[in-house]
Amino acid sequence: MAVELGGIDTARIAALMAAERAVFIDAHPRSAAEAGQGLQGFYHGVPMHWMRDWPMPFPLLVESANGASLTDIDGHILADFCLGDTGSMFGHSPPAVAAAIARQASLGLTYMLPTQDAAAVGRLLQQRFGLPHWQVAGSATDANRFALRVARAATGRPKILVFNGCYHGTVDETFVRLVDGTPVNRPGLLGQVTDLTAQTKVVEFNDLPALEAALADRDIACVITEPVLTNCCMVLPDPDFHRALRRLTRQTGTLLLIDETHTISTGPAGYCGRYGLEPDIFVLGKPVAGGVPAAVWGFTDPVAAGLDRARAALPPGHSGMGTTLSANALSLAAMRACLEQVMTPDAYAHMESLAEQLAQGLTGAIDAAGLPWHVVRVGARVEFICAPGPLRNGTEAEAAHAGPLEQAIHLALLNRGCLIAPFHNMMLLSPVTEAGQVARLISAFSDVTRLLTAKGERA
Repeated sequence: MAVELGGIDTARIAALMAAERAVFIDAHPRSAAEAGQGLQGFYHGVPMHWMRDWPMPFPLLVESANGASLTDIDGHILADFCLGDTGSMFGHSPPAVAAAIARQASLGLTYMLPTQDAAAVGRLLQQRFGLPHWQVAGSATDANRFALRVARAATGRPKILVFNGCYHGTVDETFVRLVDGTPVNRPGLLGQVTDLTAQTKVVEFNDLPALEAALADRDIACVITEPVLTNCCMVLPDPDFHRALRRLTRQTGTLLLIDETHTISTGPAGYCGRYGLEPDIFVLGKPVAGGVPAAVWGFTDPVAAGLDRARAALPPGHSGMGTTLSANALSLAAMRACLEQVMTPDAYAHMESLAEQLAQGLTGAIDAAGLPWHVVRVGARVEFICAPGPLRNGTEAEAAHAGPLEQAIHLALLNRGCLIAPFHNMMLLSPVTEAGQVARLISAFSDVTRLLTAKGERA
């Protein structure tokens, strides 16, 4: 009896992967020569181990990227829908950001003192996201880590709550999962010596009774969540979920942190701005400085007052927050340019239009192939999921992952000139993505689904 994954015979998946590996190797002799055995000096041959998560036989070496296109050292021009896994969501080197970087580079890169760009960024963040107090960090991981520390200090409570399947960077407290209904440390953590479940509660996304029960003890400082689960197979909130989440957190004196690092795809003010969410703390990383490492976190007046009280009660010492290069002059120059000139309503309108075209095209290909898959979209962020949908929580999302099938699809799309995110099936539309690139991806995806269902031959 045939074994299937995502409705596809696993033997067919293996055959596609083998064929696409051969195509990739033949098409990339220069990358093979320079990186076929890994890049010298780096652990596992790459400067950051995540780069080994791509399904390629060896690393693809990039020569340049511009707009929504990426060129490798073998001369292949790829339509880039990965966009640095959101870091370059607004395109590679937006002209306004590149100009700001060049200008600041001649004036100094970091001083540990503010600049006029910093003064402008503070006002821009208040105006765009509606919160009065802001801080700048080097990454969303740092911003989330610092914000959780503030939440504990401001409330005097020890615990946080996360939703199963969440992702908030490499923040230790958030690496908790439900396995058969039992909270456990997330599998695969290296060097983990403490039981993270002692200070972190975890419930399923969209499970309001479980959320209410978890908050009832009033020992939770903060619920941290994305508006939509994005780093697993995407899970959308039920229609009443966010309203109830805000009501329950307020009733129990629990702070609400919304991490918009991925859902900034929804609009100029993120998912919160589009749907009227009212977080106590807001975090945004990855694309906010146009690809330069940076993040921001903002909070309300009551949170600021609680933080002031907590600081006044402590002896002098290190707060446990901040890094030397946080809020450096270069990142703030890039951030100002991105906020003022790149993250505009017109840019988002273009992104949204193309994202809808892509979602419809992928759905059409899935339907034509008769596959039990579905497509999810959050603004300019689109994902195909190799399972029926919609998904309602992290457990369902984990079960929907089809690793070998997804890897074969990713490599096949790359060989057809389209790059998507390696960790899941995510595609981003940027302000400079072109309709022809979207058509190319839909065509490539259709070709691959036909091959997987024996309805086509390799292009």
